This record gives sequence, C-alpha cells and structure tokens, in this order.
Amino acid sequence: MCIQVANLFKCYGKHPAVKGISFNARPGRVLGFLGPNGAGKSTTLKILSGSIPLTAGQVSICGLDIQQNSLATRQYIGYLPENNPLYLDMYVHEALTFVAEMHHIVRAHERIAEVISLTGLEAEQQKKIGQLSKGYRQRVGFAQAILHDPEVLILDEPTSGLDPNQLQDIRLLIKQLSSQKTVLLSTHIMQEVEAICDDVVIIHQGQIVADFPLNELAAMYPGHRLESLFMRLTGPPSTRI
Repeated sequence: MCIQVANLFKCYGKHPAVKGISFNARPGRVLGFLGPNGAGKSTTLKILSGSIPLTAGQVSICGLDIQQNSLATRQYIGYLPENNPLYLDMYVHEALTFVAEMHHIVRAHERIAEVISLTGLEAEQQKKIGQLSKGYRQRVGFAQAILHDPEVLILDEPTSGLDPNQLQDIRLLIKQLSSQKTVLLSTHIMQEVEAICDDVVIIHQGQIVADFPLNELAAMYPGHRLESLFMRLTGPPSTRI
C-alpha cells in the first residue's frame, strides 16, 4: 500500500475534526475521498501531505511513517491543495524552474519540458501565471505537483470552478497519471468519482462511513447509485442507512 492510515485523530483544541479513521490507497488506482463540507476531508489530506501534524494514530507513505520521516515522505508526495498556491507574478516556466530547484531535480530542463507537454502548457509557458484562466492555473498546479515524479498524488477539489472543457481535460490528466501513481482525490462531484475513481471512501463528521471498490457498489449496497448512497450516509440521521 502506498498510503496507509490507521486510527487517525486530529483535534483543534477540544474539537475533534478527524475521529480515528483508517483506510488504505493502492498503487495504480484512484481513491475518491468523499464527504460533505466540514467532514474532515481537507484536514486529512493536509495531514497526509505533511502540511499539519496529526494528534494521534499512524500514517505511512510508501512504507515510511510521516511523523518519523517527515522530510523523506514529502519526496514521495505531489500535493495540489484546494486553494492552489501559485506565484501570480512569475512566468509559468520560471515557476516550474523554481520548483525544480527546490526538489534538486537532475536534468531539470528536460523534465520541465516533459511536464509542460503533459499538462498542455506549451502555449502558456512564457505567460505570467496571473494572466492565466483558472483552468490553466490548475494545470500549473498539477505541473508543480508532478514535477519531481512523486509516487503519490494528493488532490483536493482539483476541478472546482472549471468549465466543462477544462474539467474534462483535468479528468483525463488525472486518469493518465494514475496508471503509474497512487492518486487520492478529494471531491464532492459524484460524476467525477464515477468517471475516474477505482475506490471510494466516504467520511462524515470525522468518521468513515463507507469504504469500497467502486465496481462493487451494486453488490455491497443493492439499489443505490453512488450519489444516492452518499446522501443516505451523510444526510440527516433520519435518512441514513
């Protein structure tokens, strides 16, 4: 398993945001990490990426414990947070060069050209990031996340706010990348999950309420499509299964 989460807790003061969750993400697959607003999705992803510390439990990335090997595990991770952090005054190629230097990438020029081609940024690479549309800014975020060729990609709402054409392009890119990596995708768009995910974890109020391969949905939850199951599991108590 490339991502292993065991009995993970995260508290902000006395408020528990994540309450003892456990799940695994396998290589070569896309895991959809679903939940309503405030369920604990982004908090979990921030812990996995090393952005914030956990309160209790254990998380390992590619066999390394993130608490004991914080810097080492980050080399295996590409992280695209919900609020894509970009230097808007930098040119696209300049920004990628800066990221390559931070990762000490060998033959950086060739790798940057490869990633620019993969993310469809050829025509935009000499533009300032602040001049780009939201869709192309997302592509820059993807390019930064995969530049060091990580084994794990953690994506938090990567298609939020994109138009239909941009959304389709990003979905295809995620699916393409997943053939060689483990992808953890947080989203609230059920059609996106059905289009690109292999496995599904649903979190609600800091706890996991479902964990299954997507192709086994019908057998595990007869009569439910993913969207209806999500509503039943995360809706008011009177409507839950």
